[in-house]
Parts: sequence; structure tokens; C-alpha cells
Amino acid sequence: MTTVYPVILTKDKDDILIEVPDLEILTEAKNIQEAIVMARDAIGLTGISMQDNGDSVPEPSDIDDIDVSKGTFADVGKGIKTLVDIDFDEYRRKNDNKMVRRNVTLPNWMNRRAEQEHLNVSRFLQDALAERYA
Repeated sequence: MTTVYPVILTKDKDDILIEVPDLEILTEAKNIQEAIVMARDAIGLTGISMQDNGDSVPEPSDIDDIDVSKGTFADVGKGIKTLVDIDFDEYRRKNDNKMVRRNVTLPNWMNRRAEQEHLNVSRFLQDALAERYA
């Protein structure tokens, strides 16, 4: 499910300064296009880290409730408000690829057949789960 967070972008001399108030994120980019990508990545990483720690991810504020003049970078220049969307489940699928070890119990006949066919059971299981959760 896609969630949309308000973001404040502020032009500095050379960079775009990025603030995501709801998640207390501060980052920067070289241009507007990169700023949107950086904001989405920072939101995704922060959100799945919170989920992994058992914390709830804050609901996004209404963009009308965001006051640019109270942003962290308000003294640097004029900020603009925009929205950045994120699907935390999709972000996790694309970026959380750390491998974990799992033991699998199989009937002997199935294990023997897999060995005869030189089947990589781990790869087979990954492919089957990827198809199921796609």
C-alpha cells in the first residue's frame, strides 16, 4: 500500500536540502530529481528500520499542516512543500536482501530426488516464495 509523506525542499547554494518532518529525516541532493529519489529512499529505509525494531511508522501529516517557515532549513532559503510516495512492502522487496539461514525439513524421498537432480533447494525455495509473494 502506498503512503504519501509531505517533504520540504530548500535550495541552498549548490544543493537541495531535504526534510521529512514526520520521520525526522534530513538529507540533501544535487538537484530536484535526485532530491525526490533521496527522499523516497530515506523514507523507505527509515520506515522498514522502524518496522524491524517493532516501532510503528508515523502516519503522514496533511501537507496543509506543514509550515515551511518552521522547517529545519528555513534560515537557508525559501522552501517548497511537495509529496513523496512510498510503498514500504515494495521498498523492502527491492532493498532488504540480507540472506538469513533457515533449516528446512523434507521427506527423505524428496531430498533424495532433489540430490539426484542436483537441485539447489535453497534457490528453489527462494524462487517459489518470490513467486508466491510477487
